[in-house]
Amino acid sequence: MTVIETITAETRADSNRASMRQWWTVAVVCFALALVIASMVAFYSALPEMARETGATQAQLTWIVDGYTVALACLVLPAGAIGDRFGRRQTLIAGLAIFAAASVIPLLVDQPLWLVVSRVIAGVGAAFVMPSTLSLITSTLPEQQHGRAVGLWAGVAGSGAAIGMVGSGLLLSWWSWQSLFVSFAVGSLVLTALAFALPESRDESPHRIDVAGGFAVTIAVGSLVIALTEGPTHGWSSPIVYGGLVIGIVATAVFIAIELRVEHPLLPLELFRDRGFSAAALTLTGQNAAMYAIFFVLVQYLQLILSYGPLLSAVALGPIVGPIVLIGVVAPWLSDKIGLRAMCASGMAALGIGLWLISRTTVESDYGDLVWGLLVLGIGAGLSASPATTAIMGATPAEKHGVAAAVNDVTREFGAAIGIAITGSVLAAGYADKIAPALPQLPAEARGPVSDSLAAALEVADAAGPAGNSLAAFADSAFLYGAERASVILMLVTLAIAAALVFLAPGRVRRHDLPKNGTNA
Repeated sequence: MTVIETITAETRADSNRASMRQWWTVAVVCFALALVIASMVAFYSALPEMARETGATQAQLTWIVDGYTVALACLVLPAGAIGDRFGRRQTLIAGLAIFAAASVIPLLVDQPLWLVVSRVIAGVGAAFVMPSTLSLITSTLPEQQHGRAVGLWAGVAGSGAAIGMVGSGLLLSWWSWQSLFVSFAVGSLVLTALAFALPESRDESPHRIDVAGGFAVTIAVGSLVIALTEGPTHGWSSPIVYGGLVIGIVATAVFIAIELRVEHPLLPLELFRDRGFSAAALTLTGQNAAMYAIFFVLVQYLQLILSYGPLLSAVALGPIVGPIVLIGVVAPWLSDKIGLRAMCASGMAALGIGLWLISRTTVESDYGDLVWGLLVLGIGAGLSASPATTAIMGATPAEKHGVAAAVNDVTREFGAAIGIAITGSVLAAGYADKIAPALPQLPAEARGPVSDSLAAALEVADAAGPAGNSLAAFADSAFLYGAERASVILMLVTLAIAAALVFLAPGRVRRHDLPKNGTNA
């Protein structure tokens, strides 16, 4: 080899080797991703305490959790387009600043309505953070490092929920629920300062943002989620539910019409012609709906009925995490061998079986009865999540990886929002129906709190002393009645998706190369 050839080879190797500054970028954006993912579930452990201290009803508790995911799901596509056009670093910084400001609100006013407002604003900030993270990684690192960095990003996205649960459990073991907002405010402010040192990244061929499509998809997602949330409580024929469904359907049709006509659509609909892409998007939507919804139910069950503390309840959900991590490592390889159809359909079927096992929980059950359902849920998520994410990226050419990443985010957040909305409202409606016969026997001032939530009912029962034991038992039974109904509905939806995937998903998926520097990734 000549001297020139040696120098050229060394130069090429250096260009393919990520610098410390580039890996610093990866670290900062991964911490930002972990922050917004953890915030989706961190408040699950605090719901009982928040209900006792603020008087939040079961429906308000649902919106304290779901307000965040709804805002995130509504805005992640438009926020991704804004980042591509005006700069992903600036968008990331703006999102973190909004997230920090929202986390300060509950430290000043702690009424349930303000808690919901705070979470919605935090979701807006998260929507600007999340799509910027993967784009900054792929546009900053050398092409040969993309696979490792994207794998790290996916690992953080998958483990962020566990981090949020355990972290919130630790905080709540020592401090009140306000400490969660303090930690998120401080964390986002620190990350905002660090993000100023990141390199800027934007689309090299900027074009006009599809503003009309952004408005349409925001209205569509928001209206549908609100309607599905309020349906079990107010009835499906009530004006708010019927109106929300109509507006959501019309807005969806308008969005599709806009995307088919504009030159640079927010979401190129031709991507869904690929069966692997469509099947993977459906899988991620259903999987996240089931997982986040059942977390919402189980944390309250563990704390209120089994009397676990916040940290112990987070650790008790650990059997879900093990199979997700272990199976997720080999799932993409296994999907190459047996096909996407087998992996996603079997994974969703396992989720359905896990939900059925959990739906059988009674007041006499203990944690040992719950473990089997948790393990099966983890197996189902491990089989389906990683192959679906790989299929979305693999079925998309490099120049459209940014859109693929946004679809991946949207399906996850929309699934979580819908799952929590339906489960929370079914749980609230079931609890209210079952607890109603006990209300006439209670003092007038106790009827409202008892009918609002299990946490409030148990507080009334504790204040009544031994005479309140029967009320506590009845309230526990009412909660489990609502939880059983919610779990069965989730099970039926999950099994229906599994059946659909048998026909929709392809055996093998087409693979494209990872995106090159400068692409809209």
